[in-house]
Amino acid sequence: MTLTLGILLLLGLCQSTISEDSLFPVGHFDDSLTFQLPMQEYETKDFFPPDSFNSLFRMVNYFIQVVQPNAFPKDIIRKLVQKKFELSMDYGKPESVVLTLQVIQYELGILLCALLGLLFAILMPLAGLCFGLCRCNRKCGGEMHQRQKRNEAFMRKYYALSLLVLCLLMSIGVIYGFVANNYFTTHTKKTYSLADSNFRDLRTFLNQTEPQLNYVLAQFTTTKKRAFSDLDNIKTLLGGNIQEQLRPHALLVLDDIKAMAKEIQETSVLLLHMEQVLWELKNGMEGIYKNLYQVKSNVEQSLKDPMCNLSSVSAKCNSIRMTLGQLDSNINLDLLPLLSPEIDRINVVLQTNLSSLLKMGYTSINNIPERVQNQTKDIRVALRRTLNDIGLNIVTIKQKVPIQEKLSVLWNHIDNLESIIYSKIPRVEKYESYRWLSCLIACFFLVLIIIFYFLGMLCGIVGYHPNATPITRGCVSNTGGIFLMVGVGVSFFVSWILMLFVTLTFVIGANVKELVCEPYQNMELFQIVDTPYLINENWKYYLSGLILNKPDISLSFEQVYRDCKDNEGFYTALQLEHIYNVSERLNIEEHIRHLNAEFKKIKLNLDIVLLSKEGRKNLLDFSDSGVEQINYDNYLAETAKLVTKVDLLTYATDLTAQTNKLPPGELKSSLEFNANKLRTIHLTQVLPLEPELRELHMNFQKLQQKTNGLKVKVTKIVDSLDSTQQFITNNLPSIIMQESKVFSAIIISYFEHYLYWAKTSVTRNIAACKPLATALDSVVDIFLCKFITEPMNLLWFGIGKATILLLPAIIIAVKLAKYYRRMDSEDIYQE
Repeated sequence: MTLTLGILLLLGLCQSTISEDSLFPVGHFDDSLTFQLPMQEYETKDFFPPDSFNSLFRMVNYFIQVVQPNAFPKDIIRKLVQKKFELSMDYGKPESVVLTLQVIQYELGILLCALLGLLFAILMPLAGLCFGLCRCNRKCGGEMHQRQKRNEAFMRKYYALSLLVLCLLMSIGVIYGFVANNYFTTHTKKTYSLADSNFRDLRTFLNQTEPQLNYVLAQFTTTKKRAFSDLDNIKTLLGGNIQEQLRPHALLVLDDIKAMAKEIQETSVLLLHMEQVLWELKNGMEGIYKNLYQVKSNVEQSLKDPMCNLSSVSAKCNSIRMTLGQLDSNINLDLLPLLSPEIDRINVVLQTNLSSLLKMGYTSINNIPERVQNQTKDIRVALRRTLNDIGLNIVTIKQKVPIQEKLSVLWNHIDNLESIIYSKIPRVEKYESYRWLSCLIACFFLVLIIIFYFLGMLCGIVGYHPNATPITRGCVSNTGGIFLMVGVGVSFFVSWILMLFVTLTFVIGANVKELVCEPYQNMELFQIVDTPYLINENWKYYLSGLILNKPDISLSFEQVYRDCKDNEGFYTALQLEHIYNVSERLNIEEHIRHLNAEFKKIKLNLDIVLLSKEGRKNLLDFSDSGVEQINYDNYLAETAKLVTKVDLLTYATDLTAQTNKLPPGELKSSLEFNANKLRTIHLTQVLPLEPELRELHMNFQKLQQKTNGLKVKVTKIVDSLDSTQQFITNNLPSIIMQESKVFSAIIISYFEHYLYWAKTSVTRNIAACKPLATALDSVVDIFLCKFITEPMNLLWFGIGKATILLLPAIIIAVKLAKYYRRMDSEDIYQE
């Protein structure tokens, strides 16, 4: 009955949950997208820790294994189920006889024990009746006469000790009975809370399925938003990456060209300035040298004065005449050509705006992200449409698999079952009180018997006097003997009733233990139910035929139970892919193929020209402008000289000193005038030109440094420009393709991750059926086996043990009473 109840419960739960359509989807993981399916904690524990009574239960189980050592009879049960328990209709057939013999052979140990119990129950009251009649006829120890024996003292002590040991052993059995009875009652009360928690868990299981499915579907929206965000940001994610691939190469050469353009500007400015300074210096020098020549001529003319012929003056005049060569020109700027040709060529170079051309190169690199965004506008619209189509396909799963509608059937079953259970609770409590009282009365009678025996021994031992003869024994001793005989009488009266109770509970408890509890725990019970064509002769596998309507699919109760025990989803546990294949609806490869097809349509036209041919020619023209071929040595040599051969102030001072030594006259006046004129030339003409001359010299040095190796530098820049342009031209398509693949892989990875997570959640996590396995465990393993069978087995074991010991206790008590009761006659006793 219990086996059938357990099977029907599992079938009912499965059948009420499934029809011809099936389940729904869920998901997996990614670096940036993390989904956490809402899960629910359940109240009912699937493991109960062992308590202090397990050792007693194991002791009883060992006894049952000794009585019933046979293995679980799978074949016999299969045959019985196939015959639908209708053996009475064909009992005469050989196979029925063989099957009956197999059943008897398996149950032989239990049957023998039950037979012995029945014989005990039948013979004990008969023996009591005969014993009573016999004693009434003063036989069977009913004669109140005690014969003298030599070992009387020993026998009295032997019988007393034996009865004491038997009473102690019976007390242990009675304690087992009290313990089992209390355990039974205590844990039966726990059954109500166990049922409540199971029903709550089942409702939680049903309630969480819809939110889980909604969560899975909602995560597609999250994934789609993330993909749309990346598509909107394509100029950074795709264009920016393409730009980063080209930027290091392009900026290096563009910066070099930019520096060269700056040098062209600086060279032009410098040449113009140098040309102007050189022209000013030439004009200034010409005026200085003209004035110096005039001073020199004037002095020479003055030295022709007759006074110079005087012997005292001629030496001084000659001395002055010899220094006049120092007034000649020191710098010949006419040897230095003007820079007009170079300036003209530079001006030709400057006619091309190299900086503007260079900006176009920078712009072609910097505008890559914007150009990518503009050129992928249509593709992004198509990708959005494709992603929306995928979303519609996923959303339809819920519509095609109405989970909540199918689970509502289970709701009704749970509600009905719960109402039935709670409506039966008062009756169960009433019957439980009857059971508790019956077991208590049985234990009470055993305790009463043991008390009579203990009182009899106590009074007999206390009231016994060694000098008293059998007819002179005291009242206390006689009372002890009466107590023993009362215990014997009560034993005869209740022992057969107790044995009937023990036999009945033994047969039920032992068979439930061997045929339900143990095979349920080691899965042998499920293996029987999973036997092909057993329950339905037209279905190979009953569960697959019931749920999937495909009886040839291997779907076993054992596997379903294991999967539910491991908290697998209903989809996996019941192999619902045979009804509705979620993997096909969430076909990752198919969706990825559609997305890849859209991404392959991305065609980017990113023609990048770092510098036009005009700009390249401009660089070459600058290298050919001739600024590098200027004879800087001549310019530097001339500009490094002083404006005059001698410092005019010093020369004028020396001339004044010589003049002061001359006698007054026209010669002296003329020389003094020219000395002052030299000072004026130095101050007004020479000093202003000296900074310009130094500046011109420094500018020639600077220009020489700038133009040193100019052609080589320009050639390197042009070569670098050509190689970089060639690199960009040759590699840009592959860079675009590679970065497009990376970008598409990022977008696809979102959906690949989501679809994998969704499929895994649908098949493994949504509607995880552990509450069903826990409910079945609660019915069979906890309620039937632990709460009922084990305490019931301990109960019959304890009461049976005490009841069996009543037989030797009766014999010993009757014999012992002879030594305590007062006799009517006696033999002659001698010391």
